[in-house]
Amino acid sequence: MTPRTVLPCLSALAALVTALALTVARSGALPLPAWYVLDTALFAVAVLLLREVPERQVVPLILAGGVAVAAVGLLAPPRTSDDAYRYVWDGRVQAAGISPYAHTPDDPALARLRDPGLFPVGDGCTGWDERRTSAGDCTRVNRPAVHTIYPPVAQLWFRALHPLGGGVRGVQAGGAVLAVATTGLLLAVAREKRRAALWGWFPGVTVWAVNDAHVDTLGALLTVAGLGCAVRGRAVRGGLLLGGAVATKLLPVLALTGALSGPSLRRPTRADLLLVGSAAGAFALAYLPYVVASGTSVLGYLPGYLKEEGYEQGHLDRFGLLRLVLPDRLAPWGAALVLGAVVLRVLRRGDRHRPWAGALLVTGSALLLVAPAYPWYGLLLVALVALDGRWEWLAVPAAGQALYLTGGQGAQQLAYGAALCVVVLVPLLRQRRAGRVAVAVTGGGEG
Repeated sequence: MTPRTVLPCLSALAALVTALALTVARSGALPLPAWYVLDTALFAVAVLLLREVPERQVVPLILAGGVAVAAVGLLAPPRTSDDAYRYVWDGRVQAAGISPYAHTPDDPALARLRDPGLFPVGDGCTGWDERRTSAGDCTRVNRPAVHTIYPPVAQLWFRALHPLGGGVRGVQAGGAVLAVATTGLLLAVAREKRRAALWGWFPGVTVWAVNDAHVDTLGALLTVAGLGCAVRGRAVRGGLLLGGAVATKLLPVLALTGALSGPSLRRPTRADLLLVGSAAGAFALAYLPYVVASGTSVLGYLPGYLKEEGYEQGHLDRFGLLRLVLPDRLAPWGAALVLGAVVLRVLRRGDRHRPWAGALLVTGSALLLVAPAYPWYGLLLVALVALDGRWEWLAVPAAGQALYLTGGQGAQQLAYGAALCVVVLVPLLRQRRAGRVAVAVTGGGEG
């Protein structure tokens, strides 16, 4: 019989999985933003109730919940992002023996690789995930007139998924495998097993990692593995994994600072040099075959993407919080200065026995400063939260989700401003509570 201490958590987890299934299915009972709020509330309740579960039942419950949370993401095609269709296309191009950086999707040279799944015929091209190519054809591949932006390890992942039917369902299945594998790895690496539920049961895993199948999940998995190796003194292996994470989605480069935290800046240790060298080597080796095949085309659409997403002087759409206090022209420089200060603090005062703490601080600070509209960038942050336990940082990807649903500078500043308040205030309240507990234990003040 299931102990009474398990039933409340199990019930909350079942309610969460049900709500996530209805979210993915786009149930008309609630508008999408309301489903997201309900999902988040049920997630918080389930994680809180997990504290009452006996230790011996924590790991199987987290794993079972992680599998269920990931599985419901497979109930429908992608609902809020069309990136998965680009993944399918890049994998198909590579399976044909062509570099994904060599041609744009609408290039007539690749017309033989088209199928109705990616290039619908006769449906009017009116779906939210459909657009016209320069020749007027309908496609679900986003930005069909530009080269791919994804780095080489991501491309290897897309190629590996191609045999799973060569369609978006295979990519989603791959996302589910990565999500569950990350849950299992967190249970192996995290010192407090219950923290793994912060990833495994997180609603964003269903939506961003599985249903939308964002490759950021692979970057998160490799980062967790790399930090786990680093903390066990396996510098070369950790560096290779972290270099692979950076070559999947560039954002994990911020986590490297956590793995290097603590030593004197003047005297890096041998382990530090091995970690940095192996990370740089893995990154370079991943790019090498694609550079040989495509030359400078391996940069893909990255320069154009940065311009399109508002990182260019003259039409900034990022740095929303800094733009409250700085002129637009100074906002990027202000962000660089603040982030540099955070990196320096982590390098000098971080704990090399808890590299994820520094990685979380640097990564979270970068997202707060840049204030992106894409919540799946926060998947790396969620994995680091699950390692470190500071749940308040989950407010940052939540802010990205709110901005993604609404848009606009006002929404950006409000959402990320609220996230900043949570990140700052929760530790203060935690310290105050700890102080009160200490006073109670010692019997009060001086009398």
